[in-house]
Amino acid sequence: MTESSTPSLVRVDPAWSPDTIAVQAGRPARVAGAPVNQPLVASSTYCHDAAIEYGRDGNAGWTALETALGVLDGGRAVTFASGLAAAVAISDLVPADGTVVLSTVTYYGVRSVFERMAAAGRLHVRFAPADDTAAVLAAAEGADMVWVESIANPLMVVPDVPAIAEGARERGALTVVDATFATPLRQRPLDLGADVVLHSATKFIGGHSDLLLGAAVCRDAARADVLTAHRHDHGSVPGNLEAFLALRGLRTLAVRLDRAEASAAELARRLAAHPHVSRVNYPGLPGDPQQERASRVLPHGAGPMLSFEVAGSVEQTEAFLARLRLVTHATSLGGVESLIERRARYAGDAPLVGPTLCRMSVGIEAVEDLWADLDGALRAALG
Repeated sequence: MTESSTPSLVRVDPAWSPDTIAVQAGRPARVAGAPVNQPLVASSTYCHDAAIEYGRDGNAGWTALETALGVLDGGRAVTFASGLAAAVAISDLVPADGTVVLSTVTYYGVRSVFERMAAAGRLHVRFAPADDTAAVLAAAEGADMVWVESIANPLMVVPDVPAIAEGARERGALTVVDATFATPLRQRPLDLGADVVLHSATKFIGGHSDLLLGAAVCRDAARADVLTAHRHDHGSVPGNLEAFLALRGLRTLAVRLDRAEASAAELARRLAAHPHVSRVNYPGLPGDPQQERASRVLPHGAGPMLSFEVAGSVEQTEAFLARLRLVTHATSLGGVESLIERRARYAGDAPLVGPTLCRMSVGIEAVEDLWADLDGALRAALG
């Protein structure tokens, strides 16, 4: 395969809506005989004297997906074998003996990666609550990177990304935003001043719980080159089938997200009034502590993720989860099916959340069916 023989991709009109771009970006150019979809390229080896000679060098399927994600986020995208693989690659942007500021509530996989690096003497980690901008920026003094989530997992905390990014830049630190919960359709962190965006495409972008894939989108091409070299040298490349499936999933992201988000907002409203629920965390819920900030930094919607605390014991909470018939008791998120789990069952989250806190990824099922399942299971378990 040579660069000249690699099929060109369709041109995207920047005036198009992001919903339209998600459908069109990364498709083969419309020439006679061209396929409408980017074909699956199932080869690990290519003929000599080309830009791509081996599977770790690149793949036309990766290029199509990276083109689409790059246009949606407004930067240059690099795909990886998983979201965590992308996070580890981003850690290469921190110099030896450098310092990273993490939110007190951070996805435990990322937190574990940086804590292991700190234990090995590779870097230093500081923690600050993401919704306290002053605390984050105080921790950023002398730091090299500030890492926040667009909507923090699992308490749905929303950081002020523009203020944090501006303050971090003034202090000489990069800002990384994990936008997995928001997706490019609910927040474009690079437009808000961030330097790197992380997506676990396993989740909403793929959308069907059938692949592992991550992506990092960089404002600066030189940083993207560092991540590309890390991917090549560490072998953290996405599978060809996974890239194909992720791009296919991206095509329906807008309609899936709209449906699931509308249901999440309605379920949050009803759960907040439920006698067996003591607290609901959803940034789109009127009166939620995060709602005002979410209206500014997530103006297109608060997404399909919510969490709530059952007003009972751990045993009653587990009984509630066991009685669910439609919502699946399982980890992960972002699929068309609704998933739920008690987060304190994980040692990494147990110190940070209430023992009965349940995180729910709302799918695209009929909202009345979801409500009947949740309400019925809560009443059966708690009386």
